[in-house]
Amino acid sequence: MSLKGKQAFVTGASRGIGAAIARRLSAEGADVTITYERSADAANRLADELRTSGRRAIAIQMQASDPTSIKSAVDRAARELGGIGILVNNAGIWRAGPFEQVSLKDIDDTLAVNVRAVMLASLAVLPYLSDGGRIISIGSNLAERVPDIGTALYSASKAALVGFTKGLARDLGPRGITVNIIHPGSTDTDMNPADGPYAEHQRQRMAIKQYGRPDHVAALVAFVASPEARSINGAGLTIDGGANA
Repeated sequence: MSLKGKQAFVTGASRGIGAAIARRLSAEGADVTITYERSADAANRLADELRTSGRRAIAIQMQASDPTSIKSAVDRAARELGGIGILVNNAGIWRAGPFEQVSLKDIDDTLAVNVRAVMLASLAVLPYLSDGGRIISIGSNLAERVPDIGTALYSASKAALVGFTKGLARDLGPRGITVNIIHPGSTDTDMNPADGPYAEHQRQRMAIKQYGRPDHVAALVAFVASPEARSINGAGLTIDGGANA
């Protein structure tokens, strides 16, 4: 239980990769805040599940595109759990299609959730983040390589987080706070199921031709959040079965 006594704040954690991260951080001893936008039932069920293991857990509705909502959620989590030691920026949206068909709303929504919300959540936790804290963002292997058409907007939003991660790592390094980004590849969730219509096409790009699982990503997050990873800072860690190799 390497995270015992820590408090984690995980955005977009009612399902998929976010829920797996919340479970793993809880299993490692952390108290966990789960944020959700619409999936209240799923988020509250997950919080109930985590509490059965003896950890504290709360579910808070947060709209990632709303700066006031982000700050309010962070402040409430810090107040109820006694601080925040780990921030996991997991919430994100996917808008795909040929760029000439992308609308201004698509651009604004994607940048608001995938980029601005990460910056605002990071800013909101800084008054609570103790020396030695962790900020971990969930990026995408599409930030580093774009093998298909229709992903320019999404890839650009995740690539922006790479620069933000490196810059923030420099800013917070003197406090021993690490800032890293994890880049999952194709991961078996309800948004991109391993038996879905586009799955085989994605598998053919991998060196290991198997979809990842949410708990694989969660395990990497837990390690980066742990004391053992204190020298990993400003890094992008790709977990995609070798698709970008």
